[in-house]
Amino acid sequence: MRIEDYALIGDMQSAALVARDGSIDWLCLPRFDSPACFAALLGKESNGHWWLGPTGRPAADRRRYRGETLILESEYDTPTGTVRVIDFMPPRDRNPDVVRIVEGVSGTVEMSTQIRIRFDYGRIVPWVRRSDGHLQAIGGPDSIWLHSPVPLKGGDYAHRATFHVKEGERHAFVFTWHPSHQPMPRLISADEHLTQTEELWGEWVSQCTYKGPWRDAVIRSLITLKALTYDPTGGIVAAPTTSLPEDLGGVRNWDYRYCWLRDATMTLDALIGSGYLDEAASWRAWLLRAIAGRPQDLQIMYGVAGERRLPEMELGWLDGYEDSRPVRIGNGAVNQLQLDVYGEVLNCLYHSRTSGLAPSDRAWSIQRELLDYVEEHWDEPDEGLWEVRGPRRHFTHSKVMCWVAMDRAIKQVENFGRTGPVERWREVRQRIHDEICSKGYDPVRNTFTQSYGSVEVDASLLLLPVVGFLPVDDPRVSGTVSAIERELLTDGFVLRYPVAADNDIDGLPGGEGAFLACSFWLVEVMAMQGRTEEARELFERLLTLRNDVGLLAEEYDPRYGRLVGNFPQAFSHVPLVHAARALS
Repeated sequence: MRIEDYALIGDMQSAALVARDGSIDWLCLPRFDSPACFAALLGKESNGHWWLGPTGRPAADRRRYRGETLILESEYDTPTGTVRVIDFMPPRDRNPDVVRIVEGVSGTVEMSTQIRIRFDYGRIVPWVRRSDGHLQAIGGPDSIWLHSPVPLKGGDYAHRATFHVKEGERHAFVFTWHPSHQPMPRLISADEHLTQTEELWGEWVSQCTYKGPWRDAVIRSLITLKALTYDPTGGIVAAPTTSLPEDLGGVRNWDYRYCWLRDATMTLDALIGSGYLDEAASWRAWLLRAIAGRPQDLQIMYGVAGERRLPEMELGWLDGYEDSRPVRIGNGAVNQLQLDVYGEVLNCLYHSRTSGLAPSDRAWSIQRELLDYVEEHWDEPDEGLWEVRGPRRHFTHSKVMCWVAMDRAIKQVENFGRTGPVERWREVRQRIHDEICSKGYDPVRNTFTQSYGSVEVDASLLLLPVVGFLPVDDPRVSGTVSAIERELLTDGFVLRYPVAADNDIDGLPGGEGAFLACSFWLVEVMAMQGRTEEARELFERLLTLRNDVGLLAEEYDPRYGRLVGNFPQAFSHVPLVHAARALS
């Protein structure tokens, strides 16, 4: 299946990807970053999957989310009738559940199901036994109970069944994970939890304050962002998947199941701007726990509960999505220096306060510690926003976000009565600004550059007017936007930076698609420039890249006309919300 053939279900602690043909090919339990028990997405069906659909395995004729929820409905038209499959993960009480309900819509349809449970990313074949008509699979610390309304027959390390569903009939399958040392979990009521799940999402969406155009796209993006929130702690993952390639068949495959400070702050900005302050409060509490300690020990990402050790390793037994190897878990970028995250964090905390979040003395104390670090280290090279695996550079965007860190701290003093050496901060802010305009700007070409002394432009420079570094009508900003449109557009969409065999910016071979966030940034800047029709046209084109249920991956590759990268990606849905607001 193509990446865009998948839909997301989740319970705000983990998530599953359901293919258009009814196969769940990716599921990590009990957390987003736990080992997968269905890993066919990155290998073969023998690495774990659960298919449920009409015999013959057709693709769904229609898919949709039930209203403004994360409940997936897939309908299949067959020669003998129509059937609907409802997939969802109810918000958990104690154990995570996946519920699949088969509904007969018309006629009589022969259905089939096949399930292969594999633990540890498809490596461990569990011991399976029957108990009271149910299946239990055990492998090390993991145990799965499958409650099936039809008898399942085992063979070839899988379990299968064929059954018929008539108009008006319903058959509910319930798949439950629990630690293997604990007793059998309580079987939930599929129908009761379907109602509860629908009510929960309805209540959450009702709090949204967005009233502009493209409401369906904005609401679907907000629901997706909420689904990527780890509810027990408030942490927000960048995506629920690992190693979906940025370059099909290539090596640009990364694990995104962690909490990047940058991605989380941008996600919070989108949620706060849409009326969701509770998420801001939960994330601030997560942040203060995660980064507690010395400011020089700040990481650019953490685990969903604030874990710091996220070692990167390769899973050699998985073939990779469309032979895109290696498959990686963990992320070596955790050890990088990315100075822009300081600005992202302080910017988000400032906007949280301006939106009505209650003050926190502890939060301000930690911000001051972070500012001391920025003051000492802003003039150092780093790996930057794009987490390059080549040499460190003086990335212009990183310096701009250091300026943002100082600027937002000054505004906290000016607007909210906080205390601090504000005159010294103003001096540092000006020094950073002056250096960027001197060393990060090419006066001959009238454009800011990716790094000091480079000739390349970078899509992150679109954010200069968005964060307030310079006015949008400043000639240097106009020149930079023009250079980006001239040098980074491919098929009308924006690349992050030039990727070519003779360009060692990121230290990696191969190409990549257009980074969707960058294209949405261009929409926002065009709107700020008053180029409303152009902005609207590009925005509408970007919306057509969403799949049939409104989801976006990290990138779009015009070479193949396909979504690529981890999916669904918070970093794509966040700027969609911002761009819609800018156009509204």
